[in-house]
Amino acid sequence: MSLCITSLNSGSNGNCYYIANNQEAVLVDAGISCRETEKRMTRLGLSMKNIKAIFISHEHSDHINGVEVLSKKYELPVYITSETYRNSGLHLDKKMVRSFNAYEEVEIGDLSVTAFPKFHDAADPYSFIVSGNGINIGVFTDIGSECEHVARNFGICHAAFLEANYDHAMLTQGRYPIHLQNRIKGNHGHLSNDQALEIFQEYRSEFLSHLFLSHLSKENNSPQLVQELFDQHAGDTKIVIASRYQETEVYQIRSNHIAEKPFRIKPPIVRKDVQMKLF
Repeated sequence: MSLCITSLNSGSNGNCYYIANNQEAVLVDAGISCRETEKRMTRLGLSMKNIKAIFISHEHSDHINGVEVLSKKYELPVYITSETYRNSGLHLDKKMVRSFNAYEEVEIGDLSVTAFPKFHDAADPYSFIVSGNGINIGVFTDIGSECEHVARNFGICHAAFLEANYDHAMLTQGRYPIHLQNRIKGNHGHLSNDQALEIFQEYRSEFLSHLFLSHLSKENNSPQLVQELFDQHAGDTKIVIASRYQETEVYQIRSNHIAEKPFRIKPPIVRKDVQMKLF
């Protein structure tokens, strides 16, 4: 038994991750257009009919740009918290809007999706574990800093999308003004290559077969640089760069290690009031 996964796009120009069993699929975020989603699914030999729901991590435009058209055209329920929806500017059919709570499993056929909070400059941001067929797939992007929610749940994944947004030297020596550099590097910004590597080395399980390095900055990172960095420490884990320009191939994730339940961590993360779109 397995799950199949692909990144349809990953970056500040749009984020969309596909996770499926043999019958059902879910999208985590829908930041590229409906037309582009359809084109990429077709190229991969995947059917839009299998998608049963969209889960939204937070309200920034690169995570929601395609939601309205996708939901309307394919009658897809959109799982989104009330705070995220309120701040998103989305106008969805009320029948298609579903809420979710931290650490409460949402059943989509034989898939289950569990959300948990994270640090990011958004109203009510979440990461996700998608489970099925004894497999856990994690989506850990748009994270300002490691927290226990991320660390503990990364450790139960058979495959994961993990943000590696920027190289520290490229960011500090680049064209971004200091205030934006500080926001990106701050506790509610994005993970650097080194921070992502630390999470990978510290918390990965022996059964983590695939790691998709995600949400790379166009200005402040290099796919070759981060690939070489992680390949040095990969061991038996396959390192894949999730591109901002095209879809990855579809990967079948299999394991003899039965999936553990996501860890419920208390107390919850304390939110910041200030929001700012980060790149």
